[in-house]
Amino acid sequence: MNERRITISTAESCTGGRIAAAITAHSGASQYFQGGLVAYQDTLKEQMLGVPHEMIETYGVVSRQVAEQMVKGACRLFHTDYALASTGYAEAWEGHAVEIWIAWGSENAVHAKCLREDRGRVQNVEIATQCVISELNEYLRNLSECQTNNDEGCA
Repeated sequence: MNERRITISTAESCTGGRIAAAITAHSGASQYFQGGLVAYQDTLKEQMLGVPHEMIETYGVVSRQVAEQMVKGACRLFHTDYALASTGYAEAWEGHAVEIWIAWGSENAVHAKCLREDRGRVQNVEIATQCVISELNEYLRNLSECQTNNDEGCA
């Protein structure tokens, strides 16, 4: 990321800042990591990340649409090239199954994935954290290969 002068940020709900913590655990992270927001409450997702209230009402706060909007909102809020986001139920409760949406990308190109395997709250959060970081790394690696090879049709 340093070589490509890429900046990243995070917008987290169910991971509670663990994505940002995993990123900043690496020496040199200050060169590319701008900051993160733990938006556990819906009002923060709306006010700080620009998630429309209607989107939450229509799709639910735990949805692909909200996770993707969180990425876009983090890119705008922190003025970064890319962002990572999480929203979900890290453990089953009150009729809700485990469902964690992770998203990564830029304001103009966002990707998302749903994680539903239940290994307990702590491990579910850890899996989501590692998975979204891995997905962003793979995405950036693919972009780099496309640019190096001047491939058309790359993501």
